[in-house]
Amino acid sequence: MALERQPGHLCSRLALFYMAVGNLPRAIFISIPLVTFVYTFTNVAYFTAMSPQELLASNAVAVTFGEKLLGYFSWVMPVSVALSTFGGINGYLFTSSRLCFSGAREGHLPSLLAMIHVRHCTPIPALLVCCGATAVIMLVGDTYTLINYVSFINYLCYGVTILGLLVLRWKRPALHRPIKVNLLVPAAYLVFWAFLLVFSFISEPMVCGVGVIIILTGVPIFFLGVFWRSKPKCVHRLTESMTRWGQELCFVVYPQGAPEEEENGPCQPSPLPTTDKPLKTQ
Repeated sequence: MALERQPGHLCSRLALFYMAVGNLPRAIFISIPLVTFVYTFTNVAYFTAMSPQELLASNAVAVTFGEKLLGYFSWVMPVSVALSTFGGINGYLFTSSRLCFSGAREGHLPSLLAMIHVRHCTPIPALLVCCGATAVIMLVGDTYTLINYVSFINYLCYGVTILGLLVLRWKRPALHRPIKVNLLVPAAYLVFWAFLLVFSFISEPMVCGVGVIIILTGVPIFFLGVFWRSKPKCVHRLTESMTRWGQELCFVVYPQGAPEEEENGPCQPSPLPTTDKPLKTQ
């Protein structure tokens, strides 16, 4: 359900099925037409059964649609919406935690987030950070405004990612690519992305401006945490202590082997480090 509702998550999950050359195209060709078909005919059903005034006045269109047409079975609609919501949450947790995991492996986040559980092979620290950050953000500000900010940030990140794809195809054409698409697809997407982005800034300048500011807050954090290599020894000692404490709390270790080996073979976490050998942290 989450794959169908958010096809963009497929690209974020390439860190897990790096060599799944057959699975990713199959998932794309199945999920995108299916979700397009369902969404289109769902909206056709809404506009057929309800007037524009009813649609605008309703806080939950699906629930109002069910109450109007399904009678005693109207409870099916809120249950379906709840299940769809849980599917979306599951997809976002799956994606965001793996993004943190991959970023930590590149040295852009604390090294603790690059560790996995010794038995279940799941990125427990990354999951806890994503869930904790989500809970804190939900307690601050208006939810609808937050959704607008996050939607703009996600859309901006999608476009920058596609732009990076085109740049890499131009600068490193001989790079090994297990999954390679025709350049017309990302180029066409980038054109529509730029067109919609300009109109978003024109129609909602405040939301877009705040979204850009939120993104820019990561710049000083990057320079302090990643770019600045010559940190004081006390900072390294504190980082190592927190990393070791997090390992003991979550029972996690660094994955063993190259990314390609991890994705295609059984999960083989590296052994727990001994106490007399400090962890190498970023």
